[in-house]
Amino acid sequence: MKDMIGYCGLDCAKCDAYLATMHKDQALREKTAKLWAELNNAPILPEHINCEGCRMNGAKTVFCEHMCEIRKCALKTGAATCGDCADFETCRTVGAILANNPTALENLGKRG
Repeated sequence: MKDMIGYCGLDCAKCDAYLATMHKDQALREKTAKLWAELNNAPILPEHINCEGCRMNGAKTVFCEHMCEIRKCALKTGAATCGDCADFETCRTVGAILANNPTALENLGKRG
């Protein structure tokens, strides 16, 4: 489903927060919270792991809702995804995601 491709090109349908939310999977929610807390050195709790996709109406993780600079930019500019933005080629914000996720670039309809 194309709507599940995030603004940055990541596939929200493959995200553990999305999967835990859709399947009401408390074990996955707990595992994801623990991993993300360790990776981000932040107090992330299982109840924070609820998301229905960054471009969809509904629940979002705290990061996606309030802290993701990519999502903030896309909402401000009205771009459906970063691939639709005139500044895409030179954008450092989305560039950090794309450098480590070649599939995200493909999801945005771009080639490396």
